[in-house]
Amino acid sequence: MIKIAHNQNFVLQLPEGHKFPIAKYNLVPSQLLSESTIKKENLFSPIVENREIVELTHTGEYVSKLLTDELTDKEIRKIGFPRSMELIEREFMIARGTREGAQYALKNGVAFNSAGGTHHAYADHGEGFCLLNDVACAANYLLNHEKINSILIVDLDVHQGNGTAKIFEHKERVFTFSMHGKSNYPLHKETSDLDIALSHGVTDDEYLEILRTTLPTLIHKTNPEIIFYVAGVDVLESDRWGQLNLTVGGCMERDRYVFEMAHKNNIPIMVTMGGGYSPDINIIMEAHCNTYRAAFQIFQ
Repeated sequence: MIKIAHNQNFVLQLPEGHKFPIAKYNLVPSQLLSESTIKKENLFSPIVENREIVELTHTGEYVSKLLTDELTDKEIRKIGFPRSMELIEREFMIARGTREGAQYALKNGVAFNSAGGTHHAYADHGEGFCLLNDVACAANYLLNHEKINSILIVDLDVHQGNGTAKIFEHKERVFTFSMHGKSNYPLHKETSDLDIALSHGVTDDEYLEILRTTLPTLIHKTNPEIIFYVAGVDVLESDRWGQLNLTVGGCMERDRYVFEMAHKNNIPIMVTMGGGYSPDINIIMEAHCNTYRAAFQIFQ
């Protein structure tokens, strides 16, 4: 059975006017349940991740500052969320969800976190709405505890996974691939094992051609035992920060292709939500729900 990490605590109360679409973390699972794409049995509710697992990726000093609420105002501003211990707990739950989801993916072929993809978090600090790097935490757990020796991270969020790239820059067992907008946040890009920086206004056909040319080669080169897929929908033409011009249909075709490649090559795949900032929450929901729909069509 396909398993999906979801916890009601993924949704926080943010100040009025905050631009982060936090409501999507409940709306997407609710829509999928209502249309019978998923059932309640598909969902599991992660608890807070163990500190020692988080510290396989993040420094002890940074984790201590999070747990004791000792981040400076400057560090809080860099993250972009208001200070709260509820937020810290949420991030540890998201990390747990991606780690347990990866373990489910190894058994069942595919799994999801209804949040996650917090790829801007570095080992020693957070930024860009990311406090802990959930994919990196899960990947390092697998390397240390599950006898996994080859991991491919496919990051198709419109923003470069700078924190992920930095965390794994000297780890040969993890290959980081980021296809993102050239002029998007972050201003300073790190160096992934493969970066494809897209020009402003790229449309469905060009985007999909690049992906179809690139992904099979990477799979052949890295021979991964698991793929972590950051499926951000901020590639949409409607996204306020994306600067690309993909349609909702093109975004779904992107997801379908990634899943087809994983399925064809018998590679487990762990999927995290990533970003999506279209002004219309219904567009965000539809694009995120399409990711699940595509996977359930292929893996069930």
